[in-house]
Amino acid sequence: MVYDLQLPAWKWPFYLVRHPFEGFEDLRWKKGYNMKVALVMVLAFFITTVVQARASGFLFNQELPKIFNVVPYFSMTVLLFFVWVIGNWSLCTLFDGEGTMKGICCVSAYSLFPYMISMLVFTVTSNILLEREAGFLSFIMVLGVGWAVLMMISGMKAVHQYSVPKTLLALLFTIVAMVIILFILVLLVSLGQQIYIFFYTIYTELLFRFT
Repeated sequence: MVYDLQLPAWKWPFYLVRHPFEGFEDLRWKKGYNMKVALVMVLAFFITTVVQARASGFLFNQELPKIFNVVPYFSMTVLLFFVWVIGNWSLCTLFDGEGTMKGICCVSAYSLFPYMISMLVFTVTSNILLEREAGFLSFIMVLGVGWAVLMMISGMKAVHQYSVPKTLLALLFTIVAMVIILFILVLLVSLGQQIYIFFYTIYTELLFRFT
């Protein structure tokens, strides 16, 4: 471990990509968590996802420009990211984790970096390659996803000070917690819509009777 390492906050994601194992221990030891950098990474994740959907070569792009909607991309990037952070943080007490909300958020955001790189490479090369060369694009995406998952496991292990089996178990339960949180959010949204419709109906009825 390189505990004497001194890096500006914005350089940590680049360092972690090249050192996915000892890098997160260095980050924790140096208290290099920076929420501004993490939020920029999350925003970049959202933008990169939209760019890939809009700018990929037509041979490899399944999007329909006429019905393109940015809301689903926001939901499956920014919203899911914060649901992940809340789910993991809510479980850290049960699993005796040492991670804080800030630490979990930063580690999770930094771990997205290789996936974003793979999406950008995919977007550029998809405009050059032929359809029969799709295997190369698949390799790029698998490499990006695999590296991001490896970083996420290493980051959660470091931030919570878990063993590898306990880290994997915690990540599995985090996914379960995300499903529960999303289910509750859907119920709350549905309930809110019903309440709104109820009071709006009363309002329109009173307006009709007194006008």
